Amino acid sequence: MSPRVNPFANLAEPPVFTTKPKTEKPVQTDTIERIAEENNFPSRQAAKPPKEPRRKRRVYTTGRNRQFNVKATAETVERFYKMADERRVPLCELLEQALDALDGAGGSSIHHSKAALRAALPSST
Repeated sequence: MSPRVNPFANLAEPPVFTTKPKTEKPVQTDTIERIAEENNFPSRQAAKPPKEPRRKRRVYTTGRNRQFNVKATAETVERFYKMADERRVPLCELLEQALDALDGAGGSSIHHSKAALRAALPSST
């Protein structure tokens, strides 16, 4: 069996490795923004849309444990929350009141118009 070949046998001295020279530090972003403002350059950043105010969290112990999701317009959702706030009841309680009013006003008919729904609900004022 032949002995292993030494890969460094031909090298008289090991190679010398040096560090790279330091590059210039980039200009600070606040400096760039200040210069841009001074020269009236427009920003390319998109304007942030205004955030909608968050509602106060509702915490009620009601014993209700089933989720019920409904898609609605923003106006309908706001109207629903406003009615619940005015009556100081949980959202499900308002839904139950509306269903009870519909049952009392319409009998067993499933299809009701918006006008019939509004007439069946107690007025908010």
